[in-house]
This record gives sequence, C-alpha cells and structure tokens, in this order.
Amino acid sequence: MIDPDPSFRPVIGKPEALSPLIKRIVAPNPSPMTFRGTNTYLVGTQDLAVIDPGPSMEPHLDAILNALTARQKISAILVTHAHVDHSPLATDLSRKTGAPVYGFGPAHAGRSSVMQILADQGSIGGGEGVDAAFVPDVELAHEACVKGSDWRLHALHTPGHMGNHLSFALDDTLFCGDHVMGWASSLVSPPDGDLTDFMASCAMLQSRSWRTFLPGHGDAIEAPAERLDWLVQHRLAREAAILDALSKGPANAAELAKRVYLDTPPGLMPAATRNVLAHLIDLQGKSVVDFRDELNPNAIFERL
Repeated sequence: MIDPDPSFRPVIGKPEALSPLIKRIVAPNPSPMTFRGTNTYLVGTQDLAVIDPGPSMEPHLDAILNALTARQKISAILVTHAHVDHSPLATDLSRKTGAPVYGFGPAHAGRSSVMQILADQGSIGGGEGVDAAFVPDVELAHEACVKGSDWRLHALHTPGHMGNHLSFALDDTLFCGDHVMGWASSLVSPPDGDLTDFMASCAMLQSRSWRTFLPGHGDAIEAPAERLDWLVQHRLAREAAILDALSKGPANAAELAKRVYLDTPPGLMPAATRNVLAHLIDLQGKSVVDFRDELNPNAIFERL
C-alpha cells in the first residue's frame, strides 16, 4: 500500500508542540485504519484539556501524564466519539487526575431515526470498533462550551462517522476527530455511521471559516476549506460511481464495492463495502434506489 503521507513521521509517545497552546501525542496503535496512531491533544498552559485520550494502553497513559509540568494539571477530558481508538483511556485518565470526561453522550447517542430503526432491527451489521462502555460524566450539546484558564472549546455536533461525534473549536482551529482527515476519507458504517448526517455535518463546517483542522489521525490540515470541498466531491463521485454500477444491473454492497473501489487493497475492502452500504441507504432515503426484501448487508439494490 502506498504511504498516503510519508512526511508525517511523529515520534510515538513524544509531545510535539503545534502552537503555544496545543501539543500532540500520537498513541502506539498504528494500523490501516488509524494511520500512525491516534492523535491525543493537550490544550492549555496551566489547567489542560485532553482531547481524545485514545486507546486503553498503559504506555500512552504514561506519555500523557509525563507530558505535564509540575505546575500543570488536567481539568477536562474531551472525547470526539466512542470508538476504541479514541475513548477507552478516558476512564483511566479520569481516575488518575480527577478530571471529568466530556462527550456528546453514550456510544449509541446521536443516531438519526433511520439508523436507530436499523439498529433496533439488528440486521444491518456494523458496530466495528465501538466502545460500547463509553458514558461521559458530562454530556455536551451542540455549541456547548468547556473552558479553562487560557482556552475555550466549543463543541460542534458533527455526526456521520458516528452518531455521537463531536468536533471542538478553539477559535479558528478545529479538533475534527475522524470527521475530516488529510490522509484518507472517513469510514461511514451503518448504523453507527450515517452518510446523510455526514454530508450535513460537512455543510455545517463549510459555512464557517477555519484556519486549521487537527484530526484524530494524521497531520494537521492547513487548508481546511479545500479539504472539505474535496471530501464532499469525493463522496458525490462515489455516489455517481455506485449509481453507474447499478445501471448495469441490481447488486449488493459487496459486489458494488468491487466495481467501484478498483485500487483498494484487499484488507480494506470490508470497510469499502460498509461505505458503499452507507451510500445505498442514503440513496434509498432520497428515493433514487431501493432494495429487495429485508435491508441487511447482503440486500440487493436496484435503481428506481
């Protein structure tokens, strides 16, 4: 597989100053889905916010605590979403520091009514990497604020990758979790992910002015408007390719993924198939396609 960003080579576990207020520590959990590892951010100079403490790994917990000076303390732990590479360490970090954990809600909070129905039916699959035990101490609504002595973070509900996904705005810098990444597009896997919500969240972010995006994986995005435009156009191109493939005859998500994701390594095809399924559910909601019999991962779709 070609390295999507060979210039991004962080030293795992070593704090890196991105600005006078922000440090990044990369967790030791590299994979095809997490790139170099999960980015944990420390915000502030005295009482600190930790954004996305990461996976439950003792070396990463030590790296976060060892990054503090004698005069610093962690006063808030913010979680973008309840996936196992972002949220589990929040419990141990809170226990060590006494800081409360903030998030939108439990793992399955924020689902659209369509996705909740699919989840209740239990036939759609999904659930990849969900931290089902995650429950924040403090639930943050859209536009809620968490502040410290020299920082103020505004929560923005950005569902799509996951229903309980939050991004956090520090002035014109956005900690965007897994909603926007520079090295890859995000996985959207129903019922936890929702492509209709994903596109709406992109539109909401496009309506504001940003200087920098700091994602959950990979390097900083210094041209966020261009990246958002690319992401939207990428999804629209996938939609067009799926519809073109369906014009040749009915098919299920796995068959369509093979026709559309031509250069994807075999190990990433399951994720590609889930992305195609998300597109198909979105298109069904727009009355552009429909499925035969029961909606499940193997359902046959056709154009209307």
